[in-house]
Amino acid sequence: MKEIFRYHTVFGALWMNKARRKTLAQIQATGKQHNLKRSLGATQLLLLGVGTAIGAGVYVITGTAAAEYAGPSVLLSFLIAAAACLFAALCYGELASTFPVSGSAYSYAYLSMGERMAWVIGWLLLLEYGVAGTAVAAGFSGYLTSLLENFNIHLPAIITQTTFQSIPHSTSGLLSFHHNINLPGLLVMLFISLILIRGIEAVARFNTTFVCIKIAVLALFVAIGVFYISPANWHPFIPPSQGNFHFGIAGIFRAASIIFFAYGGFETVSTAAAEARNPTRDVPIGIIGSLVICTIVYVTVAAVLLGVAPYHLLDRADPLAVATMLIHKPWLALLINAGATIGLFSVLIGLLYAISRMVHAISHDGLLPRVFSIIHPQFKTPWLATILLGLLMGVMSATMPIALLGDLLCIGTTLAFAMVCFTVIWQRNQDPKAHRPFQVPLGAIYIRGIWLGITPLLGIFFCLCMLIPLGLNIIRSTLNGNLIPLLFFIIYAALGVCTYLFYGRHNSTMNQKSPHHPHNHHS
Repeated sequence: MKEIFRYHTVFGALWMNKARRKTLAQIQATGKQHNLKRSLGATQLLLLGVGTAIGAGVYVITGTAAAEYAGPSVLLSFLIAAAACLFAALCYGELASTFPVSGSAYSYAYLSMGERMAWVIGWLLLLEYGVAGTAVAAGFSGYLTSLLENFNIHLPAIITQTTFQSIPHSTSGLLSFHHNINLPGLLVMLFISLILIRGIEAVARFNTTFVCIKIAVLALFVAIGVFYISPANWHPFIPPSQGNFHFGIAGIFRAASIIFFAYGGFETVSTAAAEARNPTRDVPIGIIGSLVICTIVYVTVAAVLLGVAPYHLLDRADPLAVATMLIHKPWLALLINAGATIGLFSVLIGLLYAISRMVHAISHDGLLPRVFSIIHPQFKTPWLATILLGLLMGVMSATMPIALLGDLLCIGTTLAFAMVCFTVIWQRNQDPKAHRPFQVPLGAIYIRGIWLGITPLLGIFFCLCMLIPLGLNIIRSTLNGNLIPLLFFIIYAALGVCTYLFYGRHNSTMNQKSPHHPHNHHS
């Protein structure tokens, strides 16, 4: 049956003779060698996921998705994106309970698709986390600047705007150079690096406090805003289509593909598996629980926001501020601004945490230089990786207009989610008797003896639904002359290929001749 599954899988046929796959035993052995400190419980993992997911999605993306693509029907977009994420989250839950190691989709791909595909997924995820963190740092800088202005503290443009800026009304994506640097974006990333180095307990305490504050602020907005809802603002619920994914049914799916990326914070929990006290039980709770909480928060806040403010007014960086102006409560606007600043800070903690653990896992396997997996003797954290990544993301935030990269960056996350769903199918057929503390629901169909789970199949289907509008938008943008996102991606992909060919392939722990092979080198 295993042979049938191998030969009947497109990827299996392509990679069967060449892929260096890890076995279940190797994956589990890796989890025991990492030297990270296991100190996170289910509640802390849940709050880590919530802290990373509730940020730009609720404070920024809701307004853009409603004003540009879906109108009031953006509520359906949230539910479609949540459904897509839920199937992926259930698959993450099964794999995380079976293989409690850091590295998330990268480690799972190593198991199902082999080393090369694991490298591709890992490289894409580093781009996702890195640019998402850079973009959130820029958003944090904007909210902080706005918050300080409420107290008559005006930061000059020279320290709040990026060095390179998009030329207004230019479709070619050209940049202009200015003698500016976004200093708050740089400083916040360095500050968070120092927090993360101190250890996961300090991170969990910071995160718990910030998550409680931002959810309390959003709850206050809902509690007050509900009395100012005008049902007329919800009509027409699905505005008539204007073509190019603007409104109509196509607009709902286009908005869902943008929002889908905002839900991705739940994946951060799977990168924390190596630091969870009881990962087989707590990681699935953290992943699925954080997604459920985020869905409830997103839909509730969006419903009130669109009831208070007409959707066409919301295409701006701070849509909640529009609603607070309409209900004439300046003190609430100040609170929401403070909540957004704190909220984005906790998102940055989660993103930098996730990327540092991802890099640690890849380095531990020998595919990146060993310096990235050096653990601090006292704090038990990958401290060099954390500092270097924080500095890199800070410098990018200080100099580059990240909005340029747009949809391109959502594609890696979507592919990673699809890969995780595929890995569940692969692993169920490769090792059907393995102990799985958490299993995906909804059962399976069998074709020629091959197990095809309904949940992972639906996860792959929804990921494809998210990919189509993203891909079409990138093609249209490129044809209009905006070549920068595509060029950036080509350069990044080329760098990834070269890194693997000239370094990772030779230094991999799967390579018997590698100096990092477990028999030759003790971690």
